[in-house]
Amino acid sequence: MTAPTSDIEARPTLPERDSPADLERRRTQEVRLRKAWETPSGWHYWTAVNNTEVGVWYTATAFAFMLFAGVLALIMRAQLAVPENDLVSADFYNQAFTLHGTVMMFLFSVPIFEAVAIVILPQMLGARDLPFPRLSAFGFWSFVLGGVFVCGSIFFNAAPNTGWFMYPPLATDEKQSGIGADIWLLGLSFIEVASIAAAVELIVGTLKCRPPGMRINLIPLFAWYILIVAGMILFAFPPLIAGDILFEMERMFDWPFFDPERRGDPLLWQHLFWIFGHPEVYIVFLPAIALIAMIVPTFAQRPIVGYSWIVLAAVGTGFLSFGLWVHHMFATGLPTISLAFFSAASEAVVIPTGVQIFVFIATLLAGRVIFAVPMLFATGGLAIFVIGGLTGVMVALAPFDWQAHDTYFVVAHLHYVLIGGMLFPITAGIYYFYPLVSGKMLSMRLGKIGFWLMFVGFNVGFLPMHLTGLRGMPRRVFTYADGLGWDWLNLVSTVGAFIFAAGVLVVVYDVVRPKGREPYAARNPWNAGTLEWLIGMPGESWGVRSVPFIKSRYPLWDQPDLIRDVDEGRGLLPDAEEGKRETLVTSVLDAEPIQCLRVPGNAVVPMVAAFTLGGVFIAATFKLWITTLVFCVAFLAALIYWLWTGTSVIPEKTEKHVGHGLVLPIYRSGPASIGWWAMFITMVGDATAFASLVFGYFFYWTIHADFVPEGAGPGVLWPMVAMGLLVAAWAATLAARRLNTAGRAGAVRLSLAVATVLTVAGGAAGLWGPWTTNLDPTSDVYPAIVWILVIWAVVHAGVAVIMLLYCLARSLAGRLTREWDIDMANVALYWHFMAITAVVTFGVVGLFPVVG
Repeated sequence: MTAPTSDIEARPTLPERDSPADLERRRTQEVRLRKAWETPSGWHYWTAVNNTEVGVWYTATAFAFMLFAGVLALIMRAQLAVPENDLVSADFYNQAFTLHGTVMMFLFSVPIFEAVAIVILPQMLGARDLPFPRLSAFGFWSFVLGGVFVCGSIFFNAAPNTGWFMYPPLATDEKQSGIGADIWLLGLSFIEVASIAAAVELIVGTLKCRPPGMRINLIPLFAWYILIVAGMILFAFPPLIAGDILFEMERMFDWPFFDPERRGDPLLWQHLFWIFGHPEVYIVFLPAIALIAMIVPTFAQRPIVGYSWIVLAAVGTGFLSFGLWVHHMFATGLPTISLAFFSAASEAVVIPTGVQIFVFIATLLAGRVIFAVPMLFATGGLAIFVIGGLTGVMVALAPFDWQAHDTYFVVAHLHYVLIGGMLFPITAGIYYFYPLVSGKMLSMRLGKIGFWLMFVGFNVGFLPMHLTGLRGMPRRVFTYADGLGWDWLNLVSTVGAFIFAAGVLVVVYDVVRPKGREPYAARNPWNAGTLEWLIGMPGESWGVRSVPFIKSRYPLWDQPDLIRDVDEGRGLLPDAEEGKRETLVTSVLDAEPIQCLRVPGNAVVPMVAAFTLGGVFIAATFKLWITTLVFCVAFLAALIYWLWTGTSVIPEKTEKHVGHGLVLPIYRSGPASIGWWAMFITMVGDATAFASLVFGYFFYWTIHADFVPEGAGPGVLWPMVAMGLLVAAWAATLAARRLNTAGRAGAVRLSLAVATVLTVAGGAAGLWGPWTTNLDPTSDVYPAIVWILVIWAVVHAGVAVIMLLYCLARSLAGRLTREWDIDMANVALYWHFMAITAVVTFGVVGLFPVVG
């Protein structure tokens, strides 16, 4: 069955057939492309940075962590199958349920969407690769190391045991929680580095690496969802990182951020955690819906109904998700006005979610549905998610939440939302996109068996938990007494869990079973309309043979000759005559070509950088401070080497013919460059973490009438001196950029040196204020939060010093000139955020105690 076609013509008029000379030229081009994009062999294979390799590693690793968490879940269900069971000890059970939640949320739910996006997004955008392939590799290795560190702790009886939410004061008490809490905090902080790195990569890739003609209103729905979710990560993860900093400072150095006896407050952790925790539900849900948004039109064999509506609904869901976090805190004694507002916001998010589901239903009704295995998992997942959504409406009402809070009703709701809204669609995506990875099809018979086992097992396992919770069974209990009315419900849930696990194993077997003797799938086996299905079976490591011209949301349906034109090199960048990896950079809104981007190739440095940074976090976990410092220096050296040799490389020529008479520059700087965009996006996330720390300062101020003790504080003088010096350093940095534009190399170097000296002096002055006024951070929450804000600003000033010295070194080496100035532009952008940080920090700690 074919979809309706239109008369849209998306390519220039070209000859219908090529001459023998053209055929030979194409063969030569393909040889050069294959060599430029080849995947290394032997142990060098692990230095690959191709999205086709890194994305598959990422996906497989995320699923391995999911299976590990699933085994822990089955152990818990076996323990709860009968009353007063002693299958496992109470301590092991606590470690198991903490790791189960932690792994599912941090090592599977979020990473799996990033992993899948790394695999398919470049093909979907008609790009050769994402713009920062080494960053993807760095994120993967960080993810592996952090995940193994956290998961491996249970084999040494050292896993975190206070819940995946780590509520103080239990989790801040080292005697109660042991080293497991430190492993959780520092291990996951390291993993969050990988998540933010992937978010930066995916945002820049979606906005800047689309094919010509793919305007912002024509991009695939999957790309829209990825863009929204990656943006959400920038605002959701940093508050958790800020909370982790406060948490670890209390555990390691006894700074009382959550200790009520010294005017701290455990509720601050809950605010910071759930500002992350509830948007994360939608960070998990929206990418899964994105997969359904690609699957439904294909199996309805018609374009999605209401494209604009579903995009607006996805944006609305992402926006509203940040106003729901307090509904996890209804039982903490918050004011009634807060309960009413957040209850209403929790109800309102149902509207855009419902719009998305009704769009899918309308598309299926308007088309002729083919119920293949991907559609089975997609529709089954939506059915389960709708039930979870209905119970979500129930717990969003404060009076009902007070009754169901911390019972198994909430456990049932959570799993209906996450498994129905995420795991079933992900499995649908595996069956749908598997041919893109291996060129082979998965078994439709095994897929159907796996689906029905999973669907039936899930409902048998989790539907009774609603009743178990309403009968009063609390969450996270190790065992329970006989005769409470929970016995048979728990036994049924345990049976259902094992049936569900059997279905998962069928799917896993289908994926990993040998397929060497099976034929390759037909090209575009599902008759889909989007660009990822341009590739042959099996595909090449370069993605598309040439970058096509696009004028439709479903170009494979609307442009009948597109596959032939791409295969014959009639698009852009059909060759790699210089032996370099290249992709196209286009404008954000209209996708007009603006640059031929040279992307770095395979290298070991991302792995080295990830492992040395991991060493910093792991050594700090065990308070091995000298080892921590050594790893920190090693990471800095690896990072500088990476930047010096792999980024902002000066090309051998300034521009390149990319085809169709189009000549594009190879090197761009400032807002036109992808590096500038990556810096801006990273600093938005950094600013969000900083804002969370400032929020902590004013949170304490609102709950303590005498927040600033009499005569305490760093004073006004030194904070103002620090602010003035750092603002002056910002001005000197901007002057260096202007002088560089004018080609005055000597003046540039002088300005950079002055900016460096001013930054060092400003950081020293910032520390001098609280130091000379004897602010003891262990005595009270006020000096502790002052020190945290000052240290944050000083650490960022230290990073600025390294950046300034790097630019100075590049200038002295002749690699920072008027023409080649991307480093200077990016450092100047960093300094805009640094200046804001300095003004806010020293204004708050120096002036607020006086005027507040």
